[in-house]
Amino acid sequence: MLAVGMRRRRFTVQGVVQGVGFRPFVAGLARRVGLGGYVRNDSGAVVIEVEGPLGGIETFAHGLTAELPPLAAIDSMTIVELDAIGEATFHIDSSSSGAGRRTSVPPDVATCAACLRELSDPLDRRFRYPFLNCTHCGPRFTIIESLPYDRATTTMRHFPMCDACRREYEDPENRRYHAEPTACPICGPRVWFEAGDIRTDDDAAIRQARMWIADGRIVAVKGIGGFHLACDAGNDRAVAELRRRKGRGDKPFALMAPTLDAARALCHLDAEEATQVQGRARPIVLLRRLDGVDLAVSHHVAPGQDHLGLMLPYSPLHHLLVTDGPLVLTSGNRSDEPIARDNDEARERLAALADGFLLHDREIHAVCDDSVIRVFRGAPLPIRRSRGFAPFPVHLPFEVPPVLAVGGELKATFCLAAGHDAYLSQHIGDMETVDTLAAFERAADHLIGLFAIQPSLVAIDRHPGYLSSQWAIAWARERGVPVVPVQHHHAHHGAIMAEHLIDPRTSAISVVFDGTGYGLDGTVWGGEVLVGGYASLRRVARLAVAPLPGSDVDIRCGYRLALAHLTAAGIPWSEDLPAVQACPPSERAILARRFDRGIGMVGSSSMGRLFDAVASLAGVRHDSAYEAQAAIELEAVADVVLGDDERSYEFRIVERDGLIELDPAPVLAEVVSDVRAGVAAARIAARFHEAVAQGSLEVARLVRAATGDTIVGLSGGVFQNVRLLGRTVDLLDAHGFRVLTHRLVPPNDGGLALGQVVCAVRTQMEAHLR
Repeated sequence: MLAVGMRRRRFTVQGVVQGVGFRPFVAGLARRVGLGGYVRNDSGAVVIEVEGPLGGIETFAHGLTAELPPLAAIDSMTIVELDAIGEATFHIDSSSSGAGRRTSVPPDVATCAACLRELSDPLDRRFRYPFLNCTHCGPRFTIIESLPYDRATTTMRHFPMCDACRREYEDPENRRYHAEPTACPICGPRVWFEAGDIRTDDDAAIRQARMWIADGRIVAVKGIGGFHLACDAGNDRAVAELRRRKGRGDKPFALMAPTLDAARALCHLDAEEATQVQGRARPIVLLRRLDGVDLAVSHHVAPGQDHLGLMLPYSPLHHLLVTDGPLVLTSGNRSDEPIARDNDEARERLAALADGFLLHDREIHAVCDDSVIRVFRGAPLPIRRSRGFAPFPVHLPFEVPPVLAVGGELKATFCLAAGHDAYLSQHIGDMETVDTLAAFERAADHLIGLFAIQPSLVAIDRHPGYLSSQWAIAWARERGVPVVPVQHHHAHHGAIMAEHLIDPRTSAISVVFDGTGYGLDGTVWGGEVLVGGYASLRRVARLAVAPLPGSDVDIRCGYRLALAHLTAAGIPWSEDLPAVQACPPSERAILARRFDRGIGMVGSSSMGRLFDAVASLAGVRHDSAYEAQAAIELEAVADVVLGDDERSYEFRIVERDGLIELDPAPVLAEVVSDVRAGVAAARIAARFHEAVAQGSLEVARLVRAATGDTIVGLSGGVFQNVRLLGRTVDLLDAHGFRVLTHRLVPPNDGGLALGQVVCAVRTQMEAHLR
């Protein structure tokens, strides 16, 4: 017989509620307030039924949102009243596979403080065990094969729990209650070191790896989301050799320091930078290096840079490995290849790069590279959104049908979206090889299966040569799904608007500065000002078009770009200019004929290429071994503060072909004049940055006068430059604009897929209305 006054209520909760200790939290809360019932994972939500007095149920409902575990987040919750059935005890039910709903998959999370205490406690049974974790930390996304999130659907299914781990797993009072990756030295994954005939196991393996690194050798380390290559960051020979073996050119390496204090000995960290470095995501944070840091860090780590990319250990294995000075910890691959994922692949692909291997037997299901951020005005500015963030969703400003957007060519990511959620993939890499395309396809299949989203629309970049677009067209054709191309800078505009939840009925201005984007008029765009919404968008201004050398070799050669811009501006190639001096006389003659006849030239409005040209004119960098190297080094030298009465360079603002144009000819003439006058490169760089910021403001004011729009978004890879970004924000803010900057997705092409989703959907919707 049912007790009088008993009630029963079902809560269906969606969000980040699997793999974060949510079910144990629910069970503990229900028992604390004296309720019966159950909690259960299904493939798209957590279902809770509670039974008891009304007051107890209402207390439970309040605690459900007010006392969440640290990694959990509730996106939506539906509540249904049920008939009481007389259930007096509460339990965790076995998971089921419901259909038609999605739950957010938690990203991998850095080792928590409680686990670190166990790691260093000689009396604890997990002392120095490199795979300990609990409900509040450890691998998640990289080991999940399917939902619901249970041990049987992860790569941990190969490790049956021992009796001690099973007791913890089933104990509601234990921190490891239903912690799916939980393990110990008796039942869990093992680590070993191998090099030729050498083989050591467990803790001795980690000591062996440390000794090899200290001896100046390179070790391949299997981590959470893939392999790293590690060496002593203070050893010039080792770092230079790693750079040679990877074929990395001058591209900076990331560092891992053992502690925050060790990081402070290398770089300046303000309060927010310290927060980000120590955060749950543990990204690589770009930090300004201290003077004299070359005594501790080889100059080969980040040639020509005033910043170091630094992270702290985020797994127990890292804490055991990185104990003294900083290590270089770079992705385990040759440049332009995907990261190695499993042991056999690493042995084959990294054999020529590494002297030894620190391996383990926990499988990596989803490869996930380290995330990279800068801190801008007290908030993160993503450069690469991957481990620790992916595949956590970005909330959308309007509902969308199931969509797959495949991004661009460089810094490739894709986006799978449905409803109000956009699930951005981890960083895949530059889509320039068949191997990277295969990694892209594998990651797409994983997310589509994980979230049970079957796209009814595919969005691509308009560039006909992108591998991602070609793959998506073939994929969509096989399934009879329509494809919507979205112009490159249109997608940047959509990404910055979507990130800030701008209503689709609202018009905004976007200043989109980057290196290369396929333009609608047959030219290469990259210095664009757009106005409108997600679909109804107009190009209203641009950097003046200049004929630039168009091959991949040309655009890496800054002095060729400088000579092209001088030619377009009508400025002679004088021998006293660094860019002219950098070009051999025989090559100058060939270039002169090319420019005169238009051979191999392409019309370009690229702001990124203008940065490259100015870097060469100022003698900062004449060629680039990696994307945007010259622009990055130009920002690095621009370390002077311009006085209020100091002149800056100025663009000429004209109207041509119905567009407002920023003509760089006067800027280039003043750069040349300053070079001839012996003005330091630092001041030339600072004046150029100021000119770009001032030019952006003037164009925005002209557009506002014509349209009335007051929202300005700043997007594109050029706005990774925080000196330019900060000055442009200040100027726009001072003149009454609402300024949008990126906080959730990168301003570079890593954010394109988000913009493609919203722009493709709205474009298709408006086309149906016409």
